[in-house]
Amino acid sequence: MSPNPMDLLAQVQRLQAEIAQAREELAEQTVEVSVGGGAVRLIMTGTQECRQVAIDPGVLKAEDADLVQDMMVGAINQAIRESQQLAARRLGPLTGGLGGL
Repeated sequence: MSPNPMDLLAQVQRLQAEIAQAREELAEQTVEVSVGGGAVRLIMTGTQECRQVAIDPGVLKAEDADLVQDMMVGAINQAIRESQQLAARRLGPLTGGLGGL
């Protein structure tokens, strides 16, 4: 017996609503990373929106600009990876069987 198209449609609509809810939640959930022994700290949402950057004033000397820039790149990339992992953990159970809808 083939599945009822209306039941299938209802399942897809429920799944779409669950995914939309999960994405809203991810926009509020955050990851926090720090690099350089805490010299640079960054908070990012599960939707890869940067919420806060904190730099220890002790590393803001002109001669340390290259170091601070490198730490910022490292912090941003690490925060993106961690927020993507957060999203995968939240959305994975919903989209796992659907090829990444």
